[in-house]
Amino acid sequence: MQNKNILQTNKSYWNTNADSWFGTTALPQYGVKFVTEDELNLFGDVAGKTMLEIGCGSGHSLKYHADRNAGELWGLDISQKQLENAERFLTQSSYFPKLICSPMEDECGIPKDYFDIVYSIYAIGWATSLENIFHKIASYLKKDGIFIFSWKHPLHGCVIVDEKQLIFNKSYFDEEWYTQIVDGTEIMLPNRKISTYVNALADTGFIIEKMIEQTNDSTLQITEEIDDKSRKAQNLPLSFVFKARKA
Repeated sequence: MQNKNILQTNKSYWNTNADSWFGTTALPQYGVKFVTEDELNLFGDVAGKTMLEIGCGSGHSLKYHADRNAGELWGLDISQKQLENAERFLTQSSYFPKLICSPMEDECGIPKDYFDIVYSIYAIGWATSLENIFHKIASYLKKDGIFIFSWKHPLHGCVIVDEKQLIFNKSYFDEEWYTQIVDGTEIMLPNRKISTYVNALADTGFIIEKMIEQTNDSTLQITEEIDDKSRKAQNLPLSFVFKARKA
Protein backbone atom coordinates (compact mmCIF):
# COMPACT_ATOMS: atom_id res chain seq x y z
CA MET A 1 0.00 0.00 0.00
CA GLN A 2 2.87 2.38 0.83
CA ASN A 3 4.46 1.86 -2.57
CA LYS A 4 1.13 2.42 -4.29
CA ASN A 5 0.69 5.73 -2.45
CA ILE A 6 4.23 6.81 -3.36
CA LEU A 7 3.71 6.03 -7.03
CA GLN A 8 0.34 7.80 -7.15
CA THR A 9 1.73 10.89 -5.40
CA ASN A 10 4.72 11.17 -7.72
CA LYS A 11 2.71 10.41 -10.85
CA SER A 12 0.31 13.22 -9.94
CA TYR A 13 3.25 15.60 -9.46
CA TRP A 14 4.74 14.87 -12.89
CA ASN A 15 1.40 15.06 -14.69
CA THR A 16 0.80 18.45 -13.07
CA ASN A 17 4.28 19.92 -13.52
CA ALA A 18 5.66 18.29 -16.67
CA ASP A 19 5.78 21.55 -18.61
CA SER A 20 7.92 23.20 -15.92
CA TRP A 21 10.62 20.54 -16.36
CA PHE A 22 10.63 20.48 -20.17
CA GLY A 23 14.20 19.88 -21.36
CA THR A 24 15.85 20.04 -17.93
CA THR A 25 18.53 17.61 -16.70
CA ALA A 26 18.92 15.79 -20.00
CA LEU A 27 21.98 14.54 -21.86
CA PRO A 28 24.67 15.68 -22.28
CA GLN A 29 23.92 16.95 -18.74
CA TYR A 30 23.92 14.35 -15.97
CA GLY A 31 23.02 16.82 -13.23
CA VAL A 32 23.34 20.43 -12.11
CA LYS A 33 26.91 21.79 -11.91
CA PHE A 34 28.21 18.34 -12.89
CA VAL A 35 30.59 17.02 -15.54
CA THR A 36 28.81 16.16 -18.81
CA GLU A 37 28.68 13.23 -21.21
CA ASP A 38 30.80 15.31 -23.60
CA GLU A 39 33.58 15.05 -21.00
CA LEU A 40 32.91 11.54 -19.69
CA ASN A 41 32.00 9.67 -22.90
CA LEU A 42 30.38 6.86 -20.88
CA PHE A 43 28.09 5.83 -23.74
CA GLY A 44 30.77 5.77 -26.42
CA ASP A 45 29.60 5.22 -30.00
CA VAL A 46 25.84 4.50 -29.86
CA ALA A 47 25.37 4.11 -33.63
CA GLY A 48 23.00 1.20 -34.25
CA LYS A 49 22.56 0.46 -30.54
CA THR A 50 19.22 -0.63 -29.11
CA MET A 51 18.53 1.65 -26.13
CA LEU A 52 15.92 2.09 -23.39
CA GLU A 53 15.56 5.16 -21.18
CA ILE A 54 13.97 4.78 -17.74
CA GLY A 55 12.19 8.02 -16.85
CA CYS A 56 12.50 9.59 -20.30
CA GLY A 57 10.64 12.78 -19.38
CA SER A 58 10.33 15.26 -22.23
CA GLY A 59 12.46 13.15 -24.59
CA HIS A 60 15.56 15.34 -24.78
CA SER A 61 17.98 12.53 -23.86
CA LEU A 62 16.31 10.28 -26.43
CA LYS A 63 16.91 12.99 -29.04
CA TYR A 64 20.55 13.24 -27.92
CA HIS A 65 21.04 9.58 -28.84
CA ALA A 66 18.89 9.74 -31.96
CA ASP A 67 21.08 12.61 -33.20
CA ARG A 68 24.04 10.25 -32.76
CA ASN A 69 22.50 7.54 -34.92
CA ALA A 70 21.32 5.21 -32.18
CA GLY A 71 19.38 2.27 -33.59
CA GLU A 72 16.11 1.44 -31.85
CA LEU A 73 15.03 3.79 -29.04
CA TRP A 74 12.49 3.13 -26.28
CA GLY A 75 11.38 5.43 -23.46
CA LEU A 76 9.48 4.66 -20.23
CA ASP A 77 7.86 7.24 -17.96
CA ILE A 78 5.21 7.24 -15.23
CA SER A 79 3.62 10.46 -16.57
CA GLN A 80 1.37 10.54 -19.60
CA LYS A 81 1.85 14.32 -19.78
CA GLN A 82 5.62 13.89 -19.95
CA LEU A 83 5.22 11.39 -22.79
CA GLU A 84 2.88 13.69 -24.69
CA ASN A 85 5.54 16.40 -24.46
CA ALA A 86 8.23 13.92 -25.52
CA GLU A 87 6.26 12.66 -28.52
CA ARG A 88 5.56 16.21 -29.70
CA PHE A 89 9.20 17.25 -29.22
CA LEU A 90 10.69 14.19 -30.92
CA THR A 91 8.24 14.25 -33.83
CA GLN A 92 9.54 17.71 -34.73
CA SER A 93 12.86 16.05 -35.56
CA SER A 94 11.17 13.06 -37.27
CA TYR A 95 12.14 10.71 -34.45
CA PHE A 96 9.59 8.11 -33.37
CA PRO A 97 10.83 6.03 -30.42
CA LYS A 98 8.62 3.50 -28.67
CA LEU A 99 7.15 5.31 -25.64
CA ILE A 100 5.49 3.47 -22.73
CA CYS A 101 3.53 5.04 -19.87
CA SER A 102 4.06 2.96 -16.74
CA PRO A 103 5.77 2.99 -13.36
CA MET A 104 9.27 1.56 -13.75
CA GLU A 105 8.26 -1.03 -11.13
CA ASP A 106 5.58 -2.66 -13.31
CA GLU A 107 5.70 -5.30 -16.01
CA CYS A 108 4.82 -3.26 -19.07
CA GLY A 109 5.75 -5.23 -22.16
CA ILE A 110 9.43 -4.27 -22.38
CA PRO A 111 11.25 -7.17 -24.07
CA LYS A 112 13.83 -9.27 -22.21
CA ASP A 113 17.48 -9.70 -23.23
CA TYR A 114 16.90 -7.09 -25.93
CA PHE A 115 18.78 -3.86 -25.25
CA ASP A 116 22.44 -2.95 -25.66
CA ILE A 117 22.09 -0.01 -23.25
CA VAL A 118 19.56 0.93 -20.57
CA TYR A 119 20.01 4.36 -19.00
CA SER A 120 18.30 6.81 -16.66
CA ILE A 121 19.12 10.50 -16.29
CA TYR A 122 17.96 11.77 -12.89
CA ALA A 123 15.04 9.34 -12.59
CA ILE A 124 16.22 6.13 -10.95
CA GLY A 125 16.02 7.65 -7.44
CA TRP A 126 12.21 7.71 -7.74
CA ALA A 127 12.21 3.89 -7.64
CA THR A 128 10.32 2.40 -4.71
CA SER A 129 12.77 -0.54 -4.64
CA LEU A 130 16.25 -0.39 -6.16
CA GLU A 131 16.58 -4.18 -6.08
CA ASN A 132 13.31 -4.61 -7.99
CA ILE A 133 14.24 -2.02 -10.61
CA PHE A 134 17.82 -3.25 -11.07
CA HIS A 135 16.59 -6.83 -11.56
CA LYS A 136 14.13 -5.60 -14.19
CA ILE A 137 16.80 -3.56 -15.96
CA ALA A 138 19.17 -6.54 -15.94
CA SER A 139 16.43 -8.64 -17.54
CA TYR A 140 16.00 -6.07 -20.33
CA LEU A 141 19.70 -6.05 -21.20
CA LYS A 142 21.60 -8.42 -23.43
CA LYS A 143 24.61 -10.19 -21.91
CA ASP A 144 27.37 -7.60 -21.41
CA GLY A 145 24.79 -4.84 -21.87
CA ILE A 146 25.44 -1.47 -20.24
CA PHE A 147 23.40 0.32 -17.55
CA ILE A 148 24.12 4.03 -16.93
CA PHE A 149 22.24 6.21 -14.45
CA SER A 150 22.58 9.53 -12.64
CA TRP A 151 20.84 10.91 -9.57
CA LYS A 152 21.13 13.46 -6.77
CA HIS A 153 24.09 12.73 -4.51
CA PRO A 154 22.93 11.84 -0.97
CA LEU A 155 25.33 14.37 0.56
CA HIS A 156 23.49 17.09 -1.38
CA GLY A 157 20.34 16.12 0.50
CA CYS A 158 22.07 16.25 3.90
CA VAL A 159 23.85 19.62 3.73
CA ILE A 160 22.54 23.20 3.60
CA VAL A 161 24.35 26.53 3.19
CA ASP A 162 23.73 28.92 6.07
CA GLU A 163 25.53 32.28 6.03
CA LYS A 164 28.26 30.84 3.76
CA GLN A 165 28.77 27.84 6.04
CA LEU A 166 27.99 24.26 5.02
CA ILE A 167 25.96 22.57 7.73
CA PHE A 168 24.65 19.03 8.04
CA ASN A 169 20.92 19.26 8.71
CA LYS A 170 20.08 15.59 8.14
CA SER A 171 21.81 12.29 8.85
CA TYR A 172 23.48 10.63 5.86
CA PHE A 173 22.25 7.30 7.26
CA ASP A 174 18.57 8.30 7.24
CA GLU A 175 17.00 6.59 4.20
CA GLU A 176 13.37 6.98 5.24
CA TRP A 177 10.92 8.28 2.63
CA TYR A 178 9.99 11.92 3.16
CA THR A 179 7.34 14.23 1.75
CA GLN A 180 8.22 17.57 0.18
CA ILE A 181 6.18 20.31 -1.51
CA VAL A 182 7.64 21.33 -4.89
CA ASP A 183 5.88 23.87 -7.12
CA GLY A 184 2.90 23.62 -4.79
CA THR A 185 2.56 19.86 -5.33
CA GLU A 186 3.56 16.99 -3.04
CA ILE A 187 6.34 14.54 -3.91
CA MET A 188 7.79 11.57 -2.00
CA LEU A 189 11.47 10.57 -2.08
CA PRO A 190 14.14 8.74 -0.07
CA ASN A 191 17.78 9.86 0.32
CA ARG A 192 19.67 6.61 -0.26
CA LYS A 193 23.33 6.16 0.66
CA ILE A 194 25.88 5.54 -2.10
CA SER A 195 26.52 2.09 -0.59
CA THR A 196 22.84 1.27 -1.06
CA TYR A 197 23.22 1.78 -4.82
CA VAL A 198 26.52 -0.13 -4.93
CA ASN A 199 25.13 -3.10 -3.01
CA ALA A 200 21.88 -3.20 -5.01
CA LEU A 201 23.91 -3.29 -8.25
CA ALA A 202 26.18 -6.01 -6.89
CA ASP A 203 23.28 -8.09 -5.57
CA THR A 204 21.68 -7.93 -9.02
CA GLY A 205 24.87 -9.18 -10.67
CA PHE A 206 26.00 -5.95 -12.27
CA ILE A 207 29.72 -5.22 -12.56
CA ILE A 208 30.42 -1.56 -11.79
CA GLU A 209 32.78 -0.02 -14.35
CA LYS A 210 32.64 3.65 -13.34
CA MET A 211 31.29 5.83 -10.55
CA ILE A 212 31.64 9.60 -10.99
CA GLU A 213 30.88 12.32 -8.43
CA GLN A 214 32.56 15.42 -9.84
CA THR A 215 31.55 19.08 -9.94
CA ASN A 216 32.32 20.73 -13.28
CA ASP A 217 35.43 22.90 -13.65
CA SER A 218 33.54 26.13 -14.32
CA THR A 219 31.85 25.90 -10.91
CA LEU A 220 35.04 24.89 -9.11
CA GLN A 221 36.84 27.94 -10.52
CA ILE A 222 34.33 30.55 -9.31
CA THR A 223 36.03 32.86 -6.80
CA GLU A 224 33.70 35.86 -6.45
CA GLU A 225 29.99 36.44 -5.85
CA ILE A 226 29.27 32.76 -5.49
CA ASP A 227 25.66 31.57 -5.03
CA ASP A 228 24.73 29.01 -2.38
CA LYS A 229 24.36 26.09 -4.77
CA SER A 230 27.76 26.76 -6.36
CA ARG A 231 29.31 27.15 -2.90
CA LYS A 232 27.95 23.74 -1.97
CA ALA A 233 29.09 22.22 -5.29
CA GLN A 234 32.64 23.45 -4.69
CA ASN A 235 32.77 21.36 -1.52
CA LEU A 236 30.71 18.26 -2.24
CA PRO A 237 29.12 16.55 -5.26
CA LEU A 238 25.50 17.43 -6.05
CA SER A 239 25.04 14.42 -8.35
CA PHE A 240 26.59 11.06 -9.21
CA VAL A 241 26.73 8.70 -12.19
CA PHE A 242 27.19 4.93 -12.31
CA LYS A 243 28.14 2.84 -15.33
CA ALA A 244 27.65 -0.90 -14.86
CA ARG A 245 27.73 -3.99 -17.07
CA LYS A 246 25.43 -7.01 -17.02
CA ALA A 247 27.54 -10.08 -16.29
